[in-house]
Amino acid sequence: MNKAPMLLQARGIKKDFFGNVVLKDINFTLEKGQIMGLVGENGAGKSTLMKILFGMKDITETGGYQGDIILDGEKVHFETPFDALAAGIGMVHQEFSLLPDFSSTENIQLNRESVNYNVTSEIFGERLNTLNKKEMRKKAVEAINKLGVDLSPEMVVSEMPVGHKQFTEISRELSREKMKLLILDEPTAVLTEKEAETLLKTMRKLADSGISIIFITHRLGEIMEVCDKILVMRDGCIISELEKDKTNVREITKAMVGREVKGISENKRENSDAPEIMNISHLWVNMPGEIVRDVNLSVKKGEILGIGGLAGQGKLGIPNGIMGLYQAGGKVIFDGKEIQLNDAKLCLKEGLAFVSEDRRGVGLLLDESLEWNVSFTAMQAQDKYLKKYFNGLIKWRDQKAIEEVTQKYIDELQIKCTSSKQKAKELSGGNQQKICLAKAFALEPRLLMVSEPTRGIDVGAKALVLEALKKYNQEAGTTIIMVSSELEELRTTCDRIAIITDGKVAGILPAHTSSEEFGYLMVGAKDMVKEGEK
Repeated sequence: MNKAPMLLQARGIKKDFFGNVVLKDINFTLEKGQIMGLVGENGAGKSTLMKILFGMKDITETGGYQGDIILDGEKVHFETPFDALAAGIGMVHQEFSLLPDFSSTENIQLNRESVNYNVTSEIFGERLNTLNKKEMRKKAVEAINKLGVDLSPEMVVSEMPVGHKQFTEISRELSREKMKLLILDEPTAVLTEKEAETLLKTMRKLADSGISIIFITHRLGEIMEVCDKILVMRDGCIISELEKDKTNVREITKAMVGREVKGISENKRENSDAPEIMNISHLWVNMPGEIVRDVNLSVKKGEILGIGGLAGQGKLGIPNGIMGLYQAGGKVIFDGKEIQLNDAKLCLKEGLAFVSEDRRGVGLLLDESLEWNVSFTAMQAQDKYLKKYFNGLIKWRDQKAIEEVTQKYIDELQIKCTSSKQKAKELSGGNQQKICLAKAFALEPRLLMVSEPTRGIDVGAKALVLEALKKYNQEAGTTIIMVSSELEELRTTCDRIAIITDGKVAGILPAHTSSEEFGYLMVGAKDMVKEGEK
């Protein structure tokens, strides 16, 4: 069998940010039509390497990089993403870069719109051209069809469920002409299992057509299913280059973290006699992409209650509605007192806290320090980390207390950073997630809601985050409601799990119940369930 021609070579790539070395002598090759899996813990340098390949401003504005990038036999150096796009490289980023008030067609064809020429534009210039919406829609549909998904070309991004936003991003790249290399950074993190399966099949088809793909994901099963070879990064270096047929998930995991990763200890508690701490009745939430129409749920004091279900069925809407991020109605009783909905600050004062699934849009102050991120909400809502003078008339932040609490959670959650003064936007996605968790812990809530706490983070960090939640629950006695798309994650962390289907609670089962039973609830087959509250 003849070896495929070489598309990409990286030689001696090095990069530092203000003296902090993040990439050290990176070398690899990628053949045409090859899918390369790129794995590593958060902070290993994966995203920085891809930013170099794609000419991102984060790289050019911080002194550039050392080493050479060879594309199709020619040395290239991209100053902007437009240079990379012109050379045939497309990238789907971990965080969405869509225009929320535009349709999927408009986003897919952005900056490449088809236009109608007319007499006026011939005289006064191309600004007076009109959009050829029919042609734009045709091209958008062609790109969507390459993915093989059910995505409306007319749907506005702000009204889409999160999976459809991801497919819009990918369709935008597939619609470009002369695509040679597609970089996918955590593309399946927000997708359901079925959606992820569709994407993996599409990736294989694209590779068979000659397009090379760099696939970054923490889901190692997907890596084993679709990739031809696997690069493992750790601490800014390539530790291993593995052939899929000569390795396994265990070997990859050990190479990633430099140690054996222990499984998450299961909860086997029975809290049937515990008193009720929260009662949710007839809750509805107006959240785009989510159906929350009539949720009735009782939460026991001191438990970890899991909330699962298929995408768009309402699980994400429940905590967002209770905490006032989206308009909600119904009744929520917390510790015997009715919580006023649609007021986030009041919820915080009553002892509730929330870690959102949208860490960048809701969870973080990206341009502020880690200290400010960890302490700010507690400072605003609870007057914590403040020095008070003249009987409280004057308040001033207690810098020593802020530094201490931030360093405490940096150590406990093993957050990779240069110092507590570093800006949140400079951290990797997984470390940003840990800062969101630290911010919630700093509030010392009586009830903590966490939504998709391990989305987009690696296996080592995932185990650490879940164990941190369980430790916080056991040591502080804090009740936790955990929303996740990962059923096995819920089963190993929670005491009970409620499945949401069509905006309602389909049933509640003990966490040790088989996956099959939970599956019945997810697809609306209650009659098949043998135990639990159906």
